[in-house]
Amino acid sequence: MRADLIIVGAGMVGSTLALALEHSGLDILIVDGSPLSVAPFAADAPFEPRVSALSVASQRIIERLGAWQGIASRRACPYGEMRVWDGSGTGSIHFAAASVHADTLGHIVENRVVQDALLERLHDSQIGLLPGARLEQLRRSGDDWLLTLEDGRQLRAPLLVAADGANSAVRRLAGCATREWDYLHHAIVTSVRCERPHQATAWQRFTDDGPLAFLPLAGPAGEHWCSIVWSTVPAEAERLMALGDEDFCRELTRAFESRLGQVLHADRRLCIPLRQRHAKRYIEPGLALIGDAAHTIHPLAGQGVNLGFLDAAVLAEVLLHAAERGENLADERVLSRYERRRMPYNLAMMAAMEGFERLFQADPLPLRLLRNIGLDLVDGQAEAKALFVRQALGLSGDLPELARA
Repeated sequence: MRADLIIVGAGMVGSTLALALEHSGLDILIVDGSPLSVAPFAADAPFEPRVSALSVASQRIIERLGAWQGIASRRACPYGEMRVWDGSGTGSIHFAAASVHADTLGHIVENRVVQDALLERLHDSQIGLLPGARLEQLRRSGDDWLLTLEDGRQLRAPLLVAADGANSAVRRLAGCATREWDYLHHAIVTSVRCERPHQATAWQRFTDDGPLAFLPLAGPAGEHWCSIVWSTVPAEAERLMALGDEDFCRELTRAFESRLGQVLHADRRLCIPLRQRHAKRYIEPGLALIGDAAHTIHPLAGQGVNLGFLDAAVLAEVLLHAAERGENLADERVLSRYERRRMPYNLAMMAAMEGFERLFQADPLPLRLLRNIGLDLVDGQAEAKALFVRQALGLSGDLPELARA
């Protein structure tokens, strides 16, 4: 089977790239190991434990691809404020969308909801879908990439995009080098019901062991739900995972300083080891890495998937402009335009998150005092906070056309 472009991975980022190229005239094939089926949505179904904080830029991209309505018809929770404080001191900072005349900072959406909305659009398109297909071998064959699947089928394309996640098979089989390191932290994620309303606010407390985030969810009427991401050292994560539900809720309430009253209930918990990874190159002839296949980031600001959506939108833009000029889309000189636009931005975001994480893990008293003074100082600087808010909205830097106002 041959195509002009093969995208390995039909997750949120790979699906976005395919839809952004829907009218390019390219013969596009998406390959994924899952069934690529859309599950019926029930409003009373439990929340999925994995969620994303979609920025305004990501929302614009999804809207322009015709998939936002699929999200809105399921469930998404807009949030307009963010409150961050140091659990080891008195420093705090408050961000509000209103400070830059915006309605929201973004939406908290379950990953499955985003995925199904994009899949619906893919099923309505002429884009080729190959479900249940797992990549086993990959090699160059003339000007093409030759992909061999587990069941022996072979696929060919001059242009291959890896959108198959943090443990990318394409990246591994193509021999793409990465820089990576372990954060020595695990993240516990689940959905919890709280005593008091979340106030359409994203909350984050920095504890001695790591950040704890409560992200607002659109729960049933009269119930107050949040998604939590609790980053802590492995031994503590193991202890928390072993607790019964009541004891876990009690520990969580204490760790969150009862900001939303008692935590009344916790859904099924997941524990995820945290590792940062960045490909040394995003491209080589006929190959591009996007999303988590190119970079993974600490979840403390919920920016990972937003970086991936921007990757997909920029790569699509580069390919469409090159096609208009009659250029060879698989040429390294074409693909390097994508890398030049995305790598500096992604590295800057990763460095900022790494700096925050290290600052709030620092134990020496002078550093604790400094960060508390710094939080309070920045909280009083409207312009400085507005810069951060614009960054959170995803409206700064070299934006692709799909993300612009």
